[in-house]
Amino acid sequence: MSLWSRISDALSALANGEGLTAVFDKLRTPPEKTVGFTIAVIALGAKMAKADGMVTRDEVKAFREVFFIPEEEEASAARVFNLARQDVAGFTEYATRIRKMFSGRHDVLADLMEGLFYIAVADGHYHPSEDDFLEQVAGIFELTDREFRAVRACFVPDAKPDPYAVLEADPAMSLDEIKANWRDLVRRMHPDQMMSRGVPKEAIRLAERRLIIINDAWEEIRKERTAA
Repeated sequence: MSLWSRISDALSALANGEGLTAVFDKLRTPPEKTVGFTIAVIALGAKMAKADGMVTRDEVKAFREVFFIPEEEEASAARVFNLARQDVAGFTEYATRIRKMFSGRHDVLADLMEGLFYIAVADGHYHPSEDDFLEQVAGIFELTDREFRAVRACFVPDAKPDPYAVLEADPAMSLDEIKANWRDLVRRMHPDQMMSRGVPKEAIRLAERRLIIINDAWEEIRKERTAA
């Protein structure tokens, strides 16, 4: 059974009057966690797409770039997205339920943040309302300020990424310490590692952009330190 078919099955509870957020409570174990991850990105992505007052085609297109959606599954994906936009529950309720669903899986919540940033900057603009939205979600997910700034540095197009922020490092750290951070981040971005955390294979591409920036950041710092 495909990811999107399993999502449709998970949402069948809506016919019995349950809200979309209640679905999260049913998705705590593999393979259902991949369904939960996908619904989480769709739900928060739909809420965030309205944070700046509009849902643009670019933001919808960005979701399709994060998740590969076969033509025969487009109706299922559209159903989830539309349900999320129409649900009366606020984004803080969604984020809180998602945090509980992935309790003890801090790395998965970090993956989710990357997917949301990808969608936020898809139209080439990063609206202050989107920044506030994502910062609140990061707080609910219990991500540290350094983790939030690291992801933001990779995706927000307002300036050249700070290589130290990207690698969650401090300029006072030794090159060996920074290298350890770089290796850990590269390992975490590996597709096998992501799938083991519950990220569906349909969403692995969300790591590709950050991996490039992570490697560029390491090369910039390495060359700078070597030259010094």
